[in-house]
Amino acid sequence: MANSDLSIVAFTAHTDIDADRTIAKVTRRLIPFLIACFFAAYLDRVNVGFAALTMNKELGFSPQTFGWGAGVFFIGYCLFEAPSNYILHRVGARRWIARIMISWGVVSGLTALIWDETSFVSLRLLLGVAEAGFAPGVILYLTYWIPAERRALSLGAFLMAVPLSSAFGAPLSSLVLATMDGVANLSGWRWLFVLEAAPSIVLGAIALFYLTDRPKDASWLEPVERNWLQARLDSEQQTLEDPSPWSMLRHPRVIVLGLAYFGVVSSLYGLGFWLPQMVDAFGYGVLASGFIVSIPYACGALAMVLWSQSSDRSGERHLHTAFAALLAACGLAAAAFTQSPPAAMAALSVAAIGTLAAMPTLWSLSTGFLSGAGAAVGVALINSIGNLAGFVGPYLVGWIKAATGDFSWALLALAIGPLATAAIVLRLWRQEEGKP
Repeated sequence: MANSDLSIVAFTAHTDIDADRTIAKVTRRLIPFLIACFFAAYLDRVNVGFAALTMNKELGFSPQTFGWGAGVFFIGYCLFEAPSNYILHRVGARRWIARIMISWGVVSGLTALIWDETSFVSLRLLLGVAEAGFAPGVILYLTYWIPAERRALSLGAFLMAVPLSSAFGAPLSSLVLATMDGVANLSGWRWLFVLEAAPSIVLGAIALFYLTDRPKDASWLEPVERNWLQARLDSEQQTLEDPSPWSMLRHPRVIVLGLAYFGVVSSLYGLGFWLPQMVDAFGYGVLASGFIVSIPYACGALAMVLWSQSSDRSGERHLHTAFAALLAACGLAAAAFTQSPPAAMAALSVAAIGTLAAMPTLWSLSTGFLSGAGAAVGVALINSIGNLAGFVGPYLVGWIKAATGDFSWALLALAIGPLATAAIVLRLWRQEEGKP
């Protein structure tokens, strides 16, 4: 029996608690709702990639202009991550997550009003500020509810909103572009921003009443379940490092994990913002492109769950992360060297599988050594460093595309990110195993 299983037995020996049943109740209560929230958030973040199919021509945006506007979101996002997560830790997830969702929904909807490069870049920057803290806040929030040994699958389920929002959001976005253009004298891309902002605002209002801050406050758990889970998590937190929040800004492990996350995120957003235009370049048209773009993300969603389950069963995180990141790099490199659209989509699907499968196990590494306010700032800093790649990746692709006229060299450049992630995580593994 694994040590983690022994710890669960120790906490349940004196009661009639069914640990699996209790965790399952928590999962059913929180994860589907949080997936829906992240689905809306990620869709609002990347729907600009579909809007670009008609917006760029209407407003005269060059590839560099679009890449700058798409990526500048992450400057505001990263600057406000750590303060946002610290506030969440202090005031509670329920109120702060609701605030984040409503504010980003409003800003996303206002993007329908842009008229030039300055208004585009300004609202993208403001959207990043509004959304700052959501993803790391939920990751931190799940550490308040899910024991560490079960966390990869829970994180995988939550992060599955990333590929799901692309898999389902891609055809939805293309349908809006194709059918709403000209309605009320508005372009289809303007309707896209308006219609896809509404779910964020509605879910934010619901979050204020639906979410519960801590297990001890959960009226939807039996008293004995509340007490067991809170004690189980409190005991776990006592074994973890609890540094001062702002010392996290120079914590070596936090910085290294942030750099590892940077490599994965460069692939995630380099594809996320540009894949619709890559597919459109194959000549499929706006509507068909939406369905084709969904294929890599559907594959990635399945891989994310299966790979997280494998990691939880084995208790292994480093090698799972490194292998998945290496697979992403291979997929991007293969896509760069093929001219056949079907072969390119197969390679890009491999890249999406590797990129998405690496994320839950990497976050399990990142949440497994800190507690308290230090964890709030540490998780936010890892996410901030990583999401700087959300600026670098899209802008790099736009710059290379403008310079070369195609996406081949851009894909090859993106492959460097997950390759670096694999190298960093393998180095951490060797250090922890005591190998030179």
